[in-house]
Amino acid sequence: MLLFRSEEHVDRWCETWMLPRGASLSPFQAFRLAHAWYSPDRRDPAWRRRTVEETESILVSLDLGGPFWNLR
Repeated sequence: MLLFRSEEHVDRWCETWMLPRGASLSPFQAFRLAHAWYSPDRRDPAWRRRTVEETESILVSLDLGGPFWNLR
C-alpha cells in the first residue's frame, strides 16, 4: 500500500516509475474495506470463508468496481 497526497501525485508517481495506474482508495474507503473484510471475528467457531459472490457483494457495497477488483 502506498499513500499519496492527491490524484495528481499518484499520476506523477506512476509516470516516474513507468507503471500502470491501479486502484486507489480514500482513507475512508480503506477503513470501510478493512472493517468489512475483517468482520466477523475469525476466532468465532462458526466463522467460514466468504464465497466469491459474498466478497463481490462487499466490494460493490463499497463502490469498488472495475477490472482491479474483479475476482473471477
